[in-house]
Amino acid sequence: MDPAPAVGLPLDEPQPVTGCGRCAALAAEREHWRSLGNGAAVSDCNVWLRRHPDHAYRLP
Repeated sequence: MDPAPAVGLPLDEPQPVTGCGRCAALAAEREHWRSLGNGAAVSDCNVWLRRHPDHAYRLP
């Protein structure tokens, strides 16, 4: 089976804001899920990091 076509460019992975405990927790959780091979949970953590209310992440 062929891989699914990509729709648009993939987003860069968001980086946690230095000194923010919530960002650090989300980044740690993301790495935990990555180590288990759970790409959906990694993606969820990336979304939560981008939407973190205390920071102004901008999508390209």
